[in-house]
Amino acid sequence: MIKKIVAISAFLLAFSGTAFTKELPDFTELAEKQGPSVVNISVTQMVQGNGNPFAGMPDDEQFNELFRRFGLPLPGGPRGQAPQQEFKSQSLGSGFIISADGYILTNAHVINAADEVIVKLSDKREFKAKIIGSDRRTDVALLKIDASGLPKVSIGDPNQLKVGEWVAAIGSPFGLENTMTAGIVSAKGRALPQENFVPFIQTDVAINPGNSGGPLFNLKGEVVGVNSQIYSRSGGSMGLSFAIPIDVAMDISSQIKAGGKIFRGWLGVSIQEITKDLAESFGMKNTNGALVAGVEKNGPADKGGLGAGDVILKFDGKAINSSSDLPRFVGGVKPGKAVNVEVLRKGATKTLSVAVGEAPNDKEDVTTSSKGATKTEVNRVGLILNELTPQQKKKLNGKNGLLVTDSQGAAALAGVRRGDVVLGINNTEVTTVEQFNKTLTSVPNGKTLAVLVLRGESTLYVPIKVNDTK
Repeated sequence: MIKKIVAISAFLLAFSGTAFTKELPDFTELAEKQGPSVVNISVTQMVQGNGNPFAGMPDDEQFNELFRRFGLPLPGGPRGQAPQQEFKSQSLGSGFIISADGYILTNAHVINAADEVIVKLSDKREFKAKIIGSDRRTDVALLKIDASGLPKVSIGDPNQLKVGEWVAAIGSPFGLENTMTAGIVSAKGRALPQENFVPFIQTDVAINPGNSGGPLFNLKGEVVGVNSQIYSRSGGSMGLSFAIPIDVAMDISSQIKAGGKIFRGWLGVSIQEITKDLAESFGMKNTNGALVAGVEKNGPADKGGLGAGDVILKFDGKAINSSSDLPRFVGGVKPGKAVNVEVLRKGATKTLSVAVGEAPNDKEDVTTSSKGATKTEVNRVGLILNELTPQQKKKLNGKNGLLVTDSQGAAALAGVRRGDVVLGINNTEVTTVEQFNKTLTSVPNGKTLAVLVLRGESTLYVPIKVNDTK
């Protein structure tokens, strides 16, 4: 009996050892083959500064009085300011060779405002690089060095990546060249604040300052991403790093190489995420889709029939699970192409054909003013509203709406602020305070209203729960 137990234990130990050995990857071959295609990037900028040795010290009268008492000159001169001087600022990053004739991919933020870019290869050769172009929105830049026969990376398919899959990064963290770190894919399709055009790959690979612009490899030795950002409270790695999918980066680099201009699709809408409360107010069963909070007049969406309150469910055949999906789907469409847009409008599904426009570089600011407003009584949800004056309407390009002169109770808790302009309620445009309050009377306690507000240049829906408290 004891012999049987010993034999079974030995078998299980051997089996588990074999299983674990198979699961743990070997990165040595990847490092040997792909290391030479990764480069170190050194950036020099000429910046203006005051050269003040007391920079960062308090700049107030009490501090200056201390210097006067001891007969010392004031820091930086009579007014506490040293003369402006020009000096060199240097920073480091990473990149990788995508063609044997010297084209290199890196991050736009690595070479931003650079006066000189030096690329150092793994064989210690150094080249002065030419910046072919960069795209701030996707954080991709293309460089060129005068060389040939260079080792280049193999491009992989990030769409084939699976969460939990092993990946590795090679770069120059803190200037330590050709450093390899490894981890797993933590998530795919991450949308980050102000980065709506990139479906980031999230990993737990150790990425530190200097890794930016370096490649993210799969176990086949193919580049699947460009390391771009980290989340950190300390400045170092905390296991939250984000890479630009290589297909996005290569598409941008091809456009840069072809003509230097990035063509990105544009709808002319402002959107927001659908919360549980908003879904309830629109009679939706789930929170999928992108809620259209505003439509730019005479923009592609306006011409195609889209309106505020529509929920975009599909764009060009692609399902919109989250509002963050829409900007990158639209941005990836060639301007001028007509696409089908499936929307939910007042409980019914409808398909519209919209000709996608080209994304503009700048947008005009829309401002509001409460000057001359006449205060009225607080309504059921805690809002004090006034109808817009002709001057205020002019500033809003003729839009109708109600100016919020005060926000209390349920409205304030929901996030409505003084200075907001209420444009609609539950998919209905509002033009008078009487109309708004009349709509309120028909809403039972406990129900949620979807109030469309204009704030600065953005429109958004704010869900307000009606509870008759002020």
